Amino acid sequence: MKPPAQPWSVASENAGASRPPYAAVIFDLDGVLVDTAEYHYLAWKRIADEIGVPFDRRKNERLRGVPRGRSLEILIEDMPRPPADLETLAERKNRWYVEMIGRLTPADLLPGAERLLLALKRGKIRMAVGSSSKNARAVLERVGLANAFDAIVDGYGFERAKPAPDIFLNAAQLLDATPAQCVVVEDASAGIQAAKAAGMFAVGVARDEPLPGADLLVRSVAEIPLSLWGLPEEDHSSHRERP
Repeated sequence: MKPPAQPWSVASENAGASRPPYAAVIFDLDGVLVDTAEYHYLAWKRIADEIGVPFDRRKNERLRGVPRGRSLEILIEDMPRPPADLETLAERKNRWYVEMIGRLTPADLLPGAERLLLALKRGKIRMAVGSSSKNARAVLERVGLANAFDAIVDGYGFERAKPAPDIFLNAAQLLDATPAQCVVVEDASAGIQAAKAAGMFAVGVARDEPLPGADLLVRSVAEIPLSLWGLPEEDHSSHRERP
């Protein structure tokens, strides 16, 4: 893996060089591995326009990593009287989103995602997806990663949503790893909170919004150092196999 143009940003003493290497990794999906965030925004924006509430990209940031029902509550929080058909609205948003993700291809993997997954797979690091989305498996199928992970926990696989730690604890159990052995890669504040509540090392993919509490901040997964798992840094541009 080629080094980033600038050093990654360390956000806590836990990222020090004396820390032992980790044995597993749990990735959030939307906005971390796959470029689906815009589809979520467009679907929610369509709902907001339909019911006449303001909605912009700043408010959309609050919906990252949040289940659909809670996202709708945030969307309508300033309405004097909530719509009577909340379930119908949530279902309609999901229908529009599913239609849009039908266009996904492997080209929608975010920069560095495929290379990182290949390096971790070669290093025999246990990998999981931990996503609040009930469409996670469909997204993975579309981008060619359906069989890339040892475990997948999606919106059907937990009781309490992020920032509760359930989704990541479930993933760690499926990986046969302790929380202390796991790295979580997230791009949402709720996900960082969930990772820390689970007792895991949290890597935050920080773009436009700060991610307080992250142990390590990067601008993309391409900047995540393999040394977290005790692996040598690689330039694997010559590898063309899929994870």
